Amino acid sequence: MKLGIIGLPQSGKTTIFNALTRGNTPTTASAGRIEVHTAVVDVPDPRVDKLSAMFKPKKTIYAKVTYADIAGLEGGSAKSGISGQLLNQLAQMDGFLLVIRTFEDDNVPHPAGSVDPKRDVESMLGELLLNDLIAVERKLERLTEERKKGGTDKVINERQTVLFTRLHEALNAGTPLRKLEFNAEESRELASFGLLTRKPILTVFNLGEGQKAPAIELDHPCVALMGKLEMEIAQLSADDAAVFMKEYGIEELSLSKMIKLSYDLLKLQSFFTVGEDEVRAWTTRRGASAVEAAGEIHTDLQRGFVRAEVVSYDDLTSLGSMNEAKAKGKLRLEGKEYLVKDGDIMHIRFNI
Repeated sequence: MKLGIIGLPQSGKTTIFNALTRGNTPTTASAGRIEVHTAVVDVPDPRVDKLSAMFKPKKTIYAKVTYADIAGLEGGSAKSGISGQLLNQLAQMDGFLLVIRTFEDDNVPHPAGSVDPKRDVESMLGELLLNDLIAVERKLERLTEERKKGGTDKVINERQTVLFTRLHEALNAGTPLRKLEFNAEESRELASFGLLTRKPILTVFNLGEGQKAPAIELDHPCVALMGKLEMEIAQLSADDAAVFMKEYGIEELSLSKMIKLSYDLLKLQSFFTVGEDEVRAWTTRRGASAVEAAGEIHTDLQRGFVRAEVVSYDDLTSLGSMNEAKAKGKLRLEGKEYLVKDGDIMHIRFNI
């Protein structure tokens, strides 16, 4: 799953990206050029640490989230529609991290001339909404032309007209499409349109050192962090970072919280496989069945699925071993339709 990091120029998008990746991608402005940098990041999870301590495996692997630092989106770009190349990049994302600048820095002037987080949030959300409104209006125009020509399936045309009229009404009222509910058929219909306000969004307030988060009400999740400070800590060795954090009284980096919120934003959950060779967190959507989860491990396991041996994380860690979990009746067999729960520890029985 991939999250796009977006925001106005000079908001600190690449600083946040470097903090996430422990990298040193240049933070200079791209002057409107479309640039995309991607990286895969471990999702911090103390459950993985505890399972690894229990089983002492050769390898320990955490769940992953992919981030893309996307430059090129600026205020006013949606008046005639976001450019095709940039829109193509944005449409590939499963969700967005919207970086909003709250820090003051005379050496890095804000493109609007002043720092105003509320204005910038409204501006960027407005860009996404306006882009969708333009796209929906164009689609409705094409549907009208097709009806006049009579060369398309009338049933499909009518169904799409009803759907896109509903979208148009919501967008005209300033409602992002992620607030609407769609059935399976409508979701399939919309999958290829790349509508940006359908995607979940997490706002990241990029603070100056010692600055507090702005008191702004949002209709979606948000997190505040000192991007420059956390980037500097992320680039230290583990020992130096621990000393630095202790000196400043930092118990947990806000970056870790942001990664966890990113994972939640995409409605994902983790299940685990354990053993002497490997302890691993696997990612699946919430509400996934056991056979779907098996497919995340390997397609052969999904194809030849027979049963899943399942024990909850809490039961296994409180009882101390698989043998004890089995003796206490906490290790159970589940079929294909079993709905996987966050923290399940699974072993897939299969036959091909």
